Amino acid sequence: MIPRIGLNRPVAVNRADAPNAVGGEQMSREGEGENDQPVIEADVSSKQAERSQSPARSFSEEKPVKVGEELDVTITETSRRGDGIARIEGFVVFVPSGTQGQRARIRITSIKPNFAVAELVQPSPAD
Repeated sequence: MIPRIGLNRPVAVNRADAPNAVGGEQMSREGEGENDQPVIEADVSSKQAERSQSPARSFSEEKPVKVGEELDVTITETSRRGDGIARIEGFVVFVPSGTQGQRARIRITSIKPNFAVAELVQPSPAD
């Protein structure tokens, strides 16, 4: 018998009795599969798998850029905030007025542990 609470709606006693949100199938208890065998999580997103396989690059000691340095770069991406992103030896450089695909000369204005910020000195002429 399923106990009733409040507005006379049935309430599941344990997770095994509760329908799964996807497809209405029954769920097993956490950590148990068929025949009470432990369940091993094998579903790893592709991005997580890529991160775990490639070693993280650390720029904790020497950064590939210096404040005031001018560089010719190609802006390859756009950030969530709309800034252009260039990479120098894998190190991220945000260029606030840059656009994806733009080639430009930039000047590094600040450096943080994981990224740098630069300003456009001279955008390259359109091809």
